[in-house]
Amino acid sequence: MAAREFLAAISDRKLIAFYAPMGAGKTTFTSAICRQLGVKGDAVGSPTFSIVNEYRTEAGEPVFHFDFYRIRKAEEALDIGLFEYLDSGCLCLMEWPENIEELLPEETLRVSISVNEDQSRVISWED
Repeated sequence: MAAREFLAAISDRKLIAFYAPMGAGKTTFTSAICRQLGVKGDAVGSPTFSIVNEYRTEAGEPVFHFDFYRIRKAEEALDIGLFEYLDSGCLCLMEWPENIEELLPEETLRVSISVNEDQSRVISWED
C-alpha cells in the first residue's frame, strides 16, 4: 500500500535516493516498490556486494537498484558507470546515497525513512 502511494506521489521521477539508518527498511521498501512495478518478488535483493542490481518491470522496463554502503570514494561509483545508469531515463533506486552525495544530480528525489519508537516507519521527502 505504501509503495503504491509513494509511486503515485512521485509521478515520473526517476532518481530516488533513500536516506535512513541501518535496519530502517530501505531494501524492504525498495522491494515493495519493485513488486508494485511487476518485478518478480524473489528477484529483488540488496545489491550490497554487486553495488547495482538490474530488474525488469512487468512492462519490460529496467529498474536499477543501488546500494552504496561499501563505497568509500566517489571514483568507485564512477567505475561502475554511475552516470550511464543515472542518465538512462530508467528508475534508479539508491540506498546509502550519502556515500556518493557529490555525484547525485540536482533532480534526485531525496527520501528519508525514519523509525519511530513503536518501530513504525515514516517516509518523507521534499519536492
